[in-house]
Formats: sequence, C-alpha cells, structure tokens
Amino acid sequence: EVQLVESGGGLVQAGGSLRLSCAASGFTFDDHTIGWFRQAPGKEREGVGCISSSDGSIYYADSVKGRFTIYSDNAKNTVYLEMNNLKFEDTAVYYCAGASALTMVPEQYDYWGQGTQVTVSS
Repeated sequence: EVQLVESGGGLVQAGGSLRLSCAASGFTFDDHTIGWFRQAPGKEREGVGCISSSDGSIYYADSVKGRFTIYSDNAKNTVYLEMNNLKFEDTAVYYCAGASALTMVPEQYDYWGQGTQVTVSS
C-alpha cells in the first residue's frame, strides 16, 4: 500500500521556522519525485517545490525561494521541507505527493499525503 505521511505542522509566529516531514512507503522512493504543495482556504492549490530522489534536482516556487529548503534522506524514504522566516501568507494545509517525473504539475502526481496544517500568526 502506497503511503505518504506528513508531519511537523503547527502554529508559529511570523518570522519563525517549522520543518515538515514526508515519510513515503509502498513505492520505489529512489525513482520518484516528491513534491510539496499547499492550499489555503479559498485559494487554489499551489506548488511549493519538489525534489528528485534519483538525482537530487530541486525546484522551488518563487514565493518560497530563499526561505524554504527541500532535502531528502533516501535511507529513511523521507523528504523534508524546512521553512524559515515564515509569513502570514504561508498559512495553508501542506501536502506532499509522489510523481515519476520532476514536475510541479499536480495532475502528474500519483500519490498524495493527507496534509498537515501550518498556521502563521502575524
């Protein structure tokens, strides 16, 4: 059974930091891209960034570049999203997802986690 389980969300003040984890199982982690997406109430789902577990290629959305870092621990089949200098507008449910190619197109992701809430207080 394919599973992606996010953890690490919570409430943080603006300017603070959080680290989200995405633990993957049930598929060949090393052959996949893990992407991070977020969705705020009333807004479209937005791509945050992604990492290829095979070659380490990483992409970030402009809105988080310089503040968020994605990295993976292939031995643990886990991808992390380190979020620094958080802003109120980063408040959203954050999802990780798995795809077979390096992409930020949500429709190209085959597997999705259940999401974790990140709330940034201003």
